[in-house]
Amino acid sequence: MIKKILLANSGTGNTEEMLKYLLDFPSLKSAEITMLHVISSRVKEEEIAAKTEQGQQLLAQAVETLKLDSTQVNTLLKQGEPKDLVLKVAAEIDADLIIMGSRALKKLQAILENSVSQYVFQLTDRPMLLVKDDLYVKKIKRVMIALDKSNASKYALDVALFLLRGMKNVQLVLARVNPDLNPAILPLSAKDIEENPVLAPAINQVKRAGLDYRAIVTGGRPAKQICALAQENNVDLLILGSPDRRPSIAKGLPDLERLLGSSLSDYVRVNADCPVLLARRTED
Repeated sequence: MIKKILLANSGTGNTEEMLKYLLDFPSLKSAEITMLHVISSRVKEEEIAAKTEQGQQLLAQAVETLKLDSTQVNTLLKQGEPKDLVLKVAAEIDADLIIMGSRALKKLQAILENSVSQYVFQLTDRPMLLVKDDLYVKKIKRVMIALDKSNASKYALDVALFLLRGMKNVQLVLARVNPDLNPAILPLSAKDIEENPVLAPAINQVKRAGLDYRAIVTGGRPAKQICALAQENNVDLLILGSPDRRPSIAKGLPDLERLLGSSLSDYVRVNADCPVLLARRTED
């Protein structure tokens, strides 16, 4: 499912740390890694040589730090518009996952400040892992999936099960936030949680995979509650289904709903206190 990873390396270090922990997963041991560093087209001509050398050193240091085999990694140094080049390279190598740093800018601020990660998130149809620049990235011991009735949610579970295949000492937190749930009936019994119509099929899949898990059902505003649950459960990686709802005629245009910050996935990528993997595929 994930055989090719594109790491957009901006030099912050967080994305490299995230990739290091991901490569501890048996499922990703043989993944092909492409590291991309982009020199902005806005750089003055007299500064290009220095920026090129700096970029080469950054990429070389990243490969050394991650102890990657030369047959496993490819480094690319390009000049141009970063957001366009990330999308172009992802398409060229047919990346199964894009890893990027994020300043977690809110709403119109992301547009006004020309956020690269936000732009790529709008236009890519590939899974994308966002790592906020101010996060302390930790070894992955607890992964949470936000589940609902959508196909995107089911795909997020598929991604999680693939990633955790063969992993030991990692707990999977299955979270269902039902906005229609009456707070008066909370907390639910263990039996009610296990038999929840959204969680029950997921729990069966997780059991078949032999993974340790914890299931949670709560009510409230989904976006806000997902972030709260991730924090309360000390989650190291949050996986969220993120369908592309634009009609095919508009696939090349940003989704204004997400750009304006009104979608669940946009809220979570800004407010979650852990790395967020937005699972997306073309058919959603």
